[in-house]
Amino acid sequence: MNYKNEYMASTESPETFWLNKSSDLAWFTNPPVACSRSENGYYEWFKGGSLNTSYLALDHHVKEGRGDKTALIYDSPVTGVTQHYSYSELLSEVATFAGALTRLKVGKGDRVIIYMPMIPQAAIAMLACARVGAIHSVVFGGFAANELAVRIDDATPKLIVTASCGIEGKKLLPYKPLVDEAITQAEHKPTGCVIFQRPQHEARLEAGYDHDWQYLMSSSKPVDATPVDATDPLYVLYTSGTTGKPKGVVRDNGGHAVALHYSMNAIYGISQDDVFWAASDVGWVVGHSYIVYGPLIKGATTVMYEGKPVGTPDAGAFWRMVETHKINVLFAAPTAFRAIRKEDPEAEFIEQYDISSLRTLFMAGERLDPPTYYWASEKVGVPVIDHWWQTETGWPICSNPMGIEPMKTKPGSSSVPTPGFNVKVLQSGGEEQVKGQKGAIAIQLPLPPGCLTTIWQDHERFVDGYLREFEGYYSTGDNGYIDDDGFVFIMGRTDDVINVAGHRLSTGEMEEVLAAHPAIAECSVIGIHDPLKGQMPVGLVLLKDGVSIEEGELEKELITRVRETIGPVACFKRAIVVNRLPKTRSGKILRKLLRQIAANEDVSVPSTIDDPASVSEITALMREKGLVSDNASSV
Repeated sequence: MNYKNEYMASTESPETFWLNKSSDLAWFTNPPVACSRSENGYYEWFKGGSLNTSYLALDHHVKEGRGDKTALIYDSPVTGVTQHYSYSELLSEVATFAGALTRLKVGKGDRVIIYMPMIPQAAIAMLACARVGAIHSVVFGGFAANELAVRIDDATPKLIVTASCGIEGKKLLPYKPLVDEAITQAEHKPTGCVIFQRPQHEARLEAGYDHDWQYLMSSSKPVDATPVDATDPLYVLYTSGTTGKPKGVVRDNGGHAVALHYSMNAIYGISQDDVFWAASDVGWVVGHSYIVYGPLIKGATTVMYEGKPVGTPDAGAFWRMVETHKINVLFAAPTAFRAIRKEDPEAEFIEQYDISSLRTLFMAGERLDPPTYYWASEKVGVPVIDHWWQTETGWPICSNPMGIEPMKTKPGSSSVPTPGFNVKVLQSGGEEQVKGQKGAIAIQLPLPPGCLTTIWQDHERFVDGYLREFEGYYSTGDNGYIDDDGFVFIMGRTDDVINVAGHRLSTGEMEEVLAAHPAIAECSVIGIHDPLKGQMPVGLVLLKDGVSIEEGELEKELITRVRETIGPVACFKRAIVVNRLPKTRSGKILRKLLRQIAANEDVSVPSTIDDPASVSEITALMREKGLVSDNASSV
């Protein structure tokens, strides 16, 4: 297989290309067409085809004689529990819970909110919803009650499925009080809750409203998969913006299944014999696509991990996982590896484990900075692949296509556009940018299968948010460039550009320079108001464990590095050592929040923040260092 030919076929003849790829799936009714216009004027995939995602992920493999193969491995260092489910066993669990949903009058088109920790029952609930044609909306476990309430009101679920508790490191988080409070706050009232009782904490159930998971499973009969239209929604997943109402990204059944099945081989190089581990959470899009649906539709073994990269118990957690479960491909966020590198800079823990099964390490979720790339490449000794995608797209926009034609990596680049994604760099007026020059990253319509079809109950918001900026294109909200070899470099969000004396400069480029310093574990560059130059860049840097360097000396070294690499035009003159950077639970640095603090704006603390106390801590430090003043203006 050749990447160039594959990509050209996908962009020049998408109808033929995707119909051909769809034939790899076990449809109930084969789709007569690939792409067509929907009633709202947008595009839809495989209209006229019928299928069931749960059937593709489970029943199909059992019927093909692979029922004894391991489908799911659950590993929980926080509870000391490891479980293996074969495809037959997982099918039995899913079909039975689907029967329980049917008893609770949940059927095709109904919404179910799943608010669960990283336990197998989360995946079982997702697949059971798909089995009966219900639309699931997974909410990250541990979200505050008001955030859950907002999602209840938007999705209007018939049922909520939850657990008695989650476990964060050594901290136990009871879920039932959060769910009860959310239902109290919400205008919409679900008809009931299903609670999975964990041995670490028992929730008190309300008779007549709350249903015990274990009892339902023991008293329900398994049900067959319900045929659904390819264009019917599979799930709604809410993006977590820092302001405003979260957007409910709608994913269809048909396009989603085709795209994920294709991606497992084309991007990740995964066969049915492989063990694939996406070190994420089912509350995020990675968990949907590559913990639950992608590997199972492919027929591979997937891994579900209830733990952290460090602290459960140490910085060798990932290597233990690879050795124990003979993992072939690992997918995690750069943040995870920066955390490991911070605690174990020489990667001494790797020596304790046999990681010879591992052949590829994928990273996504935020920019993979070159220092982290080089560290991981050197210490882990396998190809490190940066790839780029969004909650909205559901699968990678750009990647090194390991199953088509592995390419030489370029640090700082997410490699080449994935077949199906017609990626362009546009100028402000919509004209295509010259090669090597930065601009707005956009994707020519139609988007390939598997991407969002609309925003739940708000198509106008979908059009306004993604389709209006450039006619005929989906706007990603990211900026970057494409080099002469066709490699895409994502430099950050379009709002991660600062204007210094009329020069538009990427904070991502400056972060690369700072992160390359041997003392620095992580960093963020933001623009602060300057009366003369408009904005000035400031680096917030986190030191590696065990590193001792005088802050003034470090600042001088960083100023020199930026000057030598980017030039005096950057006007980089301030670098401040911080104890930590505010992050989301998925590990992304909250750059927008940092900009709000620096601009002395009202700070919108996102619901996804890992530790709210980090906001006041960083605010106090920035004030102490004179970065925040009462006359600061918005940046």
